[in-house]
Amino acid sequence: MRPGPVRLTVADLDRSVTYYERAVGLRVLERAGATARLGTGGGELLVLDELPGARPAPRATGLFHFALLVPTRAALARWLAHALREELSLTGASDHAVSEALYLRDPDLHGIEIYADRPRERWRGPGGELLLTTFPLDLEDLLRAVDEPGFDGLPDATRMGHVHLQVASVPDAVAFYGGALGLDLMLRMGDQAAFLSTGGYHHDVGVNTWNSLAAGPPPPGAAALQEATLVFPDAAARDRAVAGAAGAGHETVPGPGGVLVRDPAQIALRLAVPTDVVRS
Repeated sequence: MRPGPVRLTVADLDRSVTYYERAVGLRVLERAGATARLGTGGGELLVLDELPGARPAPRATGLFHFALLVPTRAALARWLAHALREELSLTGASDHAVSEALYLRDPDLHGIEIYADRPRERWRGPGGELLLTTFPLDLEDLLRAVDEPGFDGLPDATRMGHVHLQVASVPDAVAFYGGALGLDLMLRMGDQAAFLSTGGYHHDVGVNTWNSLAAGPPPPGAAALQEATLVFPDAAARDRAVAGAAGAGHETVPGPGGVLVRDPAQIALRLAVPTDVVRS
């Protein structure tokens, strides 16, 4: 399983498209009416729907951040050099041991992470424990990895690396994503946060209650996460997840692009297969 496109509500589509093109480095794949689909040459990563007058709701349940995984450390370094040239406002720069990550927020305060993984053999300690930590990132060392001048957008191989969600209850979220959908629990920080994945990845889905006010859904008219997509390798794997969600008492609704289900915090998820995901 891997995360797929994320769908967000924004207050001003022109403003957001400009930001994601010029600052983040995505490109518009399709735009029709109040909706824009953005990604790279590798396919769709983000869908934006305009809701004029929408107000940010960063403390509600829903999106903590979506994370764009670039294919190499050099690509991350090029993006950082671009951010410095353009004087972009970053909200964080972290060394997570498993990865190096840069953080920012879009004009509607949606969280964004742009990161590069370290080699898998460096993800675990001598006792087999996952080394998912947070330390300040050495930006000067990262910039030394720049391999060519300029920046013409994120590489085609960029993909949605993970989605990190604000939930009302970490135990409930672990029971859903781990028990119902079948993801493996990679790391749990008590009842504060948890990280789950398939295939041994450090995390495809993160959940947390770090924001003490993230106990309720976004108010009507908020700029918020509409849905995240989880892409299963084939229909059989997707159907097992759908059956697990239904067996745990969650309504499942088939539709275009996959099966819609809501987690215990009422966050909408689209359970899909690769053919459901738009390619460029």
